[in-house]
Amino acid sequence: MTGATDLKTGGRKAPAFVYDGDGYRARIGLIFMASSVVMENEMWAMAPEGVSVHTNRIKLPKVTVEGIQAMMDAPELEQSARLLASAPLDVLCFGGTSASFLHGTAYDKALIEKMKDWAPGIPVNTASTASLAGLQAVGAGPVVLATPYVDEVHARAIRFLEENGHKVLASDNLRISEDQALAEVPLEKIFDMICEMDTPEAEAVFISCTNFRSAGVIDALEKELGKPVVSAVQSSFWHALRLAGIEDDCPGYGQLFKQPLPEPRA
Repeated sequence: MTGATDLKTGGRKAPAFVYDGDGYRARIGLIFMASSVVMENEMWAMAPEGVSVHTNRIKLPKVTVEGIQAMMDAPELEQSARLLASAPLDVLCFGGTSASFLHGTAYDKALIEKMKDWAPGIPVNTASTASLAGLQAVGAGPVVLATPYVDEVHARAIRFLEENGHKVLASDNLRISEDQALAEVPLEKIFDMICEMDTPEAEAVFISCTNFRSAGVIDALEKELGKPVVSAVQSSFWHALRLAGIEDDCPGYGQLFKQPLPEPRA
């Protein structure tokens, strides 16, 4: 009834609140590198209303095999997972691609099992696990690969993809070893890099590294190349949404978001 008293507001007109980023649909926990800046903002950019991201950080000395290994061996990794698990999360994501594929598929799976122990009862994923699920979801076989890594880490990315059924037909890497420098590569350079090396036989593009900008270029690349583009950040977020039961499309960030979570490969 017009003019009726609202007992909850003491007769005042009900206030109009604006959305404050509350994760009333899903809260995603993220373990991320202390010197990195890309993954969080890209996840927030892609997030449907009602999905929030909550981060804890670990130190990455250098983006080399030795530096990544030092990060993974440090006690901060377990501490970070356990601290995040004290929050009411729906998913816990390890946001390091090279760190989770560093020693191949078995290493990535072992990391998943450790995270389950550190965060009991919370679904978990890694950037590498999510990337494979994303490529599977878009029906990709052979791919082209873009990374900012030094040669040795880039070679391990190729090995990881190929041991999981994705032959790398063409690839390029920027040979960057400083984490902060990864995030400074402009989208225009990433777009040109991928367009120049694409080959018609590749069924998808994969962009590796969670501190390497990708979200803003995915739609433009898909339109230019006529094939799906999967990135480590985008697939990690998509995978986390699906684990949390969120089936939303995220328009502008790739055809991956139109796909359900596939059944794990045997």
